[in-house]
Formats: sequence, structure tokens, C-alpha cells
Amino acid sequence: MFSKLSSILREVFTEEGGSVASNENRYQRAMAGLLCEVADADNELDPREEAAKTRLLAALLNIDETAASALVNDAKVDSSNSVSLYDYTDKLRQLEQPQRFDLIKAMWGVAYADGKLDPLEDSVIRKTAELLYLDHAMFIKAKLEAQADSNF
Repeated sequence: MFSKLSSILREVFTEEGGSVASNENRYQRAMAGLLCEVADADNELDPREEAAKTRLLAALLNIDETAASALVNDAKVDSSNSVSLYDYTDKLRQLEQPQRFDLIKAMWGVAYADGKLDPLEDSVIRKTAELLYLDHAMFIKAKLEAQADSNF
């Protein structure tokens, strides 16, 4: 599933113009930025959430953890300059429902990584799902699957 996501995104961003590498980096940073937004929502820096961001991003994009860690570090800078979730979701609206589901599930995974779900984390994920036009049933399914995976 995740390798299919990477190939679809390459295709989409090639159609939009620009080099494949720069467009691919744009969508990868947008995904990393959304994971950072969830982790930062409760204003608590938790090492479990930091580790989850890297691990889930690596799985989501089918890249190694070193590359995922570099993306997360870049996304932290982007996140501090971002004014809204739209900055990220605008780049990702071309995704199909299964890819949107995987992204939202990864966001839930970050939220549950510290063993507690903060209402602000829930809000960020909910808004992101709405901006990406993810079906509500898929939103709930992603939450339940991530919750089961984390033994929350």
C-alpha cells in the first residue's frame, strides 16, 4: 500500500510541473509536517511521539528511518512557520481515499504514542481529515485501527 502511495504521488506531482524530486520532497514534507502538527498540538515534547513520527513516516512513504528523520527535522522548521493546516493539506488533496486513510491513521498513531489522547491532537487530526475530504467512516476506522495498534 505504501509503495503504491509513493508511486501515485510521484505521478501526481509530475503532472503538476516541476521536477519529480522537488515535487516528491514537497509532498513528503507536507506529510511530515502534519505528523509534527499532531505531536506539537498538546505542547508537550514526548520522546515516544518523536519516535513514532519517524517510524510512521518511514512506513508511510516507504523510506528508511534516516531519511524519515531528516524529513521530520525539516518539517519541524516548516511547522514553526506554518499558519494553518491548509498549508499542508493543499499539497495532498490529490491523494486517493486509501492514501488519505493511511496518512490519517499515521497521525492517530502519533497521537496515541504517548499513551494519552489530548483533545487538541484529536482536533488537528479531525480538521486534517476534513480538509483532505476523507470519508467520516474512514476517519473513524483509522482512529480505531491506530488505537488497537497502540494498545491504548
